[in-house]
Amino acid sequence: MALNVSSRLTRSIVRVLASRSVNPVTRRLATTSCRTYLHIRVIRYDGTSLRSFSSSSQPSVDVSNEQLKKLLLSESSVVIDVREPWELREYGNIPGSINVPLGQVNSALQLKPDEFKEKYGGDMPSHSQNIVFSCLAGVRSKTALETAVSLGYTKVQHYPGGWQEWAERQLIKTKE
Repeated sequence: MALNVSSRLTRSIVRVLASRSVNPVTRRLATTSCRTYLHIRVIRYDGTSLRSFSSSSQPSVDVSNEQLKKLLLSESSVVIDVREPWELREYGNIPGSINVPLGQVNSALQLKPDEFKEKYGGDMPSHSQNIVFSCLAGVRSKTALETAVSLGYTKVQHYPGGWQEWAERQLIKTKE
């Protein structure tokens, strides 16, 4: 049943890409066994829109360890660690990062700059400033990134390696 719906969806996408005309289409597919309805809205793009959509000039969402080091040195970005404070005390933190626990990211990014600085000890990023989110292993930072985007922040990235990768790389560096 799911395979049948998936097959129909795939055929629809192929038809959309083949036609490349701007024309919204809504289809209602029903499965007979459990009476589940699936509404699919397909928007067909002309060739130029499709190409400009796929070749974005936006920077990558993921930041590598080396890129993060460069951003920290240049002070061109705000690095926000979304782990809980006890995790930073227990394991450590990336130097220069600001700790804003994930549960507070939404409200923190809506504070006035002076309130943000007082509560979190760092400058609040502007909506156009580059923000890099970090956590332990890259899961919570991705959630924080999505929250920031929903609040209108445009230059947001995350460090998928998180503290685990940072600590590993720093440990290897100190052993050499």
